[in-house]
Amino acid sequence: NKPNPPIFVTRDSPNALRSHVMEVAGGADVADAIAQFSRRRQRGVCVLSGAGTVANVALRQPSAPTAVVALHGRFEILSLTGTFLPGPAPPGSTGLTVYLAGGQGQVVGGSVVGTLIAAGPVMVIASTFANATYERLPLEEEEEGPAPPMAPGGADPLMGPGHGIADPSALPMFNLPPGNGQLGGGDGFPTWAHPRPPY
Repeated sequence: NKPNPPIFVTRDSPNALRSHVMEVAGGADVADAIAQFSRRRQRGVCVLSGAGTVANVALRQPSAPTAVVALHGRFEILSLTGTFLPGPAPPGSTGLTVYLAGGQGQVVGGSVVGTLIAAGPVMVIASTFANATYERLPLEEEEEGPAPPMAPGGADPLMGPGHGIADPSALPMFNLPPGNGQLGGGDGFPTWAHPRPPY
């Protein structure tokens, strides 16, 4: 009785996560570049972090769900997270959230709703996946099987009005000072009432 030789798997499982270090060139829209990558590779992308400088950012303002604030100038990325699905995808399942630091150290962040232009190379750390399963939570006690398949176009045929995923445009933008309608200054931040304390 001769022992069997070991079996080596030489290809990835379709359900495997892959790690990526993506470099977005200066002048490119970071969100659009990641979305195109997702569509062309037909894989979902989970953005874990980002580093670099961006300019001309459009973020969702929490006080009015339809209001968008455009910040002009250069900002350093502190945090970049989000998800992109290749489509068809459920509404609200794709988008980016960013936290930025301005020239005077102020921090602003929120959901990216417009351009996020790289002012230089932006490095993005992400994982990609295929064969994502859509789950509706909380699970019913009698439900034990997999979720029903998605209809063409990404709509769930069983999903009624008011039972969908939250619209990302309703997500808040954090730490933007009140009365930000007219942002001034070269770094995109208003003039602060109190100067930064010395350290």
